[in-house]
Amino acid sequence: MFAFQFYFKRNGAELNKDRIILGIDPGTTVMGYGLLKVTNNKAELMTLGVLELHKYGDHYLKLKKIFERVIQLIDSYHPDELAIEAPFYGKNVQSMLKLGRAQGVAMSAALSRSMPIFEYAPLRIKQAITGNGRASKEQVALLLQQMLKMKEMPDYLDATDGLAAAYCHFLQNQKLTIGTGVKSWKEFINKNPGRLKR
Repeated sequence: MFAFQFYFKRNGAELNKDRIILGIDPGTTVMGYGLLKVTNNKAELMTLGVLELHKYGDHYLKLKKIFERVIQLIDSYHPDELAIEAPFYGKNVQSMLKLGRAQGVAMSAALSRSMPIFEYAPLRIKQAITGNGRASKEQVALLLQQMLKMKEMPDYLDATDGLAAAYCHFLQNQKLTIGTGVKSWKEFINKNPGRLKR
């Protein structure tokens, strides 16, 4: 909801401005990321990938690697905004704690470069892209591949999860600029089939 409020308060010119969105799926085993370039309200894939952390035994070293990689991505691609997947509530408290730390370190890296941050729950991201909050990682990845004309799928779906966070954020902005009065992305697709690139 924070992302919606942020954009709602901005004027029309800023709503339509070209920008780069960095999306991150935080993790202490694998961190996924994706970058989108938005030009004239159209999103184009810049890059996506993962940071593999399972080879590092020390948890704090993993956090350091996350911070360094996010800084490297920011300094290389100069994104305007960070969209990050919020930790989901699970039964394993230790896993949640580690995931929360990974997210916090990625957010700290963005804050150190004065980037605005937008958090999205996993269910919200899946809902925005597929119309189904319970969609599988594979379904999300396949839709992103079609919409962004990706030639091949990455080895890790964590990469498309990071990209999904960025694309979800892009769609939140679209909801405010399309002016169709639709209530969901699924409804927008049904009313505007020509806008979906296959």
